[in-house]
Amino acid sequence: MIISKKPLQFLLVAFMACVPYISNANPLIDSVHVANEIVVEHHAEATHEKKEFNATDLINSHIGDSHEFHIADWEGHPISFYLPVILWTNNGLEVFSAEAFHHDNTGEHVVDVNGQKLVRFNEVIFYADKYEELSLDDRKNGAFAFDARPLDFSITKNVFSMFMSAIVMFFLFLVVARSYNKNKLAPKGLAGFLEPLVTFVRDDIARPNIGEKQYAKYMPYLLTIFFFIWINNLIGLIPFFPFSSNLTGNIYFTFVLAFITFIVTTLSGNKDYWGHIFNTPGVPVWLAPIMIPVEIIGMLTKPFALMIRLFANITAGHIIILSLVSLIFIFDTVWISPISGAFVLFMSVLEMLVAALQAYVFTLLSALFIGQAVAEHDHH
Repeated sequence: MIISKKPLQFLLVAFMACVPYISNANPLIDSVHVANEIVVEHHAEATHEKKEFNATDLINSHIGDSHEFHIADWEGHPISFYLPVILWTNNGLEVFSAEAFHHDNTGEHVVDVNGQKLVRFNEVIFYADKYEELSLDDRKNGAFAFDARPLDFSITKNVFSMFMSAIVMFFLFLVVARSYNKNKLAPKGLAGFLEPLVTFVRDDIARPNIGEKQYAKYMPYLLTIFFFIWINNLIGLIPFFPFSSNLTGNIYFTFVLAFITFIVTTLSGNKDYWGHIFNTPGVPVWLAPIMIPVEIIGMLTKPFALMIRLFANITAGHIIILSLVSLIFIFDTVWISPISGAFVLFMSVLEMLVAALQAYVFTLLSALFIGQAVAEHDHH
């Protein structure tokens, strides 16, 4: 592979690549590096043949999970940081580097582990013999082909990002706790920065929505999801290794967070809460067969809204940014780059606001749902 003859365009793209990337909900989308869309392919150096640009592939490459971090390209060769692949196979536990997979022209990645052949297709790992029996549709939807797959506990980009954000949170609050132990006066430094945020969650989110009597026991959960979502949103805005993996753009991740809120809300529900669901006040008894399913559906739509809201808002902004970058190559001219670059810069700054806003909204709605479950009603 050789570099394009348009060095200015290539440099502009390298600069534009320093914008937020996202990791999407769907691990089935093949990871295609950005450089493969903007450098020249292929067979012989003498041809200087350029691969046709595909904006869809560019966007999909950034909204898919992967077993490695693509750091850069050097003379047409990718420089990557490979993550560990951890599988429970028919032969037991297997641990190896993702670098072991090699790539052929079909997009399949094949590895032989202790005499057992495995195939990676669209970032999903199959047993080679079972893989050959699957149709193309089943391969593309391979996450649900359980019989054809080993149990996969691999550290992907999303998992790596989750661990990193958890470690960051741990050290942040460890430093703050030690600061309070040493300094009984006004907080300074990092403690001085985080205290207004903690009091904001307490006074503007927890107390008004859960109530003065019970808000305190839910504060650890609300603070955790607020900072966890916010930190991961910010990590997704940093375009270089070891960041660039936007965990909150993964619908599986947002589903788990919403499900935890649902469990906390359900287990916290008092008799008034369940009474409104199974015996709605002021509703005739003969309407109960209609109202009870409606109320139960309402319980389920709340976490569903939480899941979709966070995922969609984080994903949408990054897709817009990548679409703006793609305009340079769609029009195949550097003259569009000032306009595209200005909009990308604007969207990148806007995404910093969205990062905090979405953490606030998720925490606020979680507190609101919990507050509805624990609220005590006067009965006359």
